[in-house]
Amino acid sequence: MKTNLKLSLIAGLLAVTGAVYAQGPMGGQCDPAMGPGMGMRHDRMGKMDPARMQAMMEKRDAVLKAQLKLTPAQEGAWKSFVDARKPAAPAANLQRPDPVEMAKLTTPERLDKMKTLREEHQKAMTAAMTKHDEATRTFYAALTPEQQKVFDAVALPGHGHGDRKGFRPAPAAKP
Repeated sequence: MKTNLKLSLIAGLLAVTGAVYAQGPMGGQCDPAMGPGMGMRHDRMGKMDPARMQAMMEKRDAVLKAQLKLTPAQEGAWKSFVDARKPAAPAANLQRPDPVEMAKLTTPERLDKMKTLREEHQKAMTAAMTKHDEATRTFYAALTPEQQKVFDAVALPGHGHGDRKGFRPAPAAKP
């Protein structure tokens, strides 16, 4: 009787274990190495919807503009600043190599091809960042000292961890 009970328990345990493994990861996780709930955020990872990104940028710009209290004479500098920050056209973004063409190459040739593509992408990114830097400096020079203080406090991006939303709220006015 004890042997039959043990065999029944082992068989039941194996059946339950098999059913658990057949279900796969829970909570939308794709990889057991991912932290809790990370698999459920796949819609926020990778490329963001361009329309959503544009809406977020416009909202941040509106908040910054309101906090700076720009004068009509500063509108031209503001427009140049905002235009310089717009993302590059999709054609200028990194293009993935054709997998069929890459398969025809040897490993060293593929490595060279990928290195060339990386270097092109880095040059494009550096050019875009330089354009943004120049526009920011030009706009900053058009601001009054009081507006520069607000810009310094608001437009400083988060450093590494924590605030990654770009613009922070302006500090509260001192009474």
